[in-house]
Amino acid sequence: MTTASADIIDLLAGIRPGDALSRVRDSREQARENAQRSFEALLEPADPGSLPVAERYAVAAFVAELHGFPQAVSFYGDLLDDEAPALAVAVHAAAESARASGPYGRYREPGLRSEDLDGPHWSAEPAAVPALGERLATALAHAHLLVFRPREARPEHLRALVSAGWSADDIVTLSQLVAFLAFQLRSAWGLRVIAGHAVSAVDPASVEGASS
Repeated sequence: MTTASADIIDLLAGIRPGDALSRVRDSREQARENAQRSFEALLEPADPGSLPVAERYAVAAFVAELHGFPQAVSFYGDLLDDEAPALAVAVHAAAESARASGPYGRYREPGLRSEDLDGPHWSAEPAAVPALGERLATALAHAHLLVFRPREARPEHLRALVSAGWSADDIVTLSQLVAFLAFQLRSAWGLRVIAGHAVSAVDPASVEGASS
């Protein structure tokens, strides 16, 4: 399944063509186009190479659940369910166990350490790894790190991905995907708020940078 003709941010925000907010977005045509092209390049590339579309959808579905954004959970969950139904079940279960409130973590900069906040270091339960596969389970743990405590990202986290079979190119794509999702979901969330649509009961400040 692909989403070739849909503007994904509009879709997640509940914006229809001709709506006032759609016209506002049209006034920033380049920004709209770049966001859509980023979605296509990162989620539905013509040549996914060694990072299958199913894994891309799996990371997106997991990150959407961490953000507590129901429309995004449904959207990416449906894409994953169409691509790899068994994986959709496993990713949803993993996300259920990975929910947290943040941002948290420890700063390296002495002047910021008063803002240190402890929180869980999530990884998939051993019993869940066979359904996810070690490679994807490691990627989900990395996505959890980038969403909730990016200040703690260290070289050893990249080495864990390498040990799980991730190439350097795929690690770059994975990191870009998580960063893009943070932008996309927060943009759509903000537009929903402006439009007066319902949003999740989860506090958007529970993810790193959402309140900035």
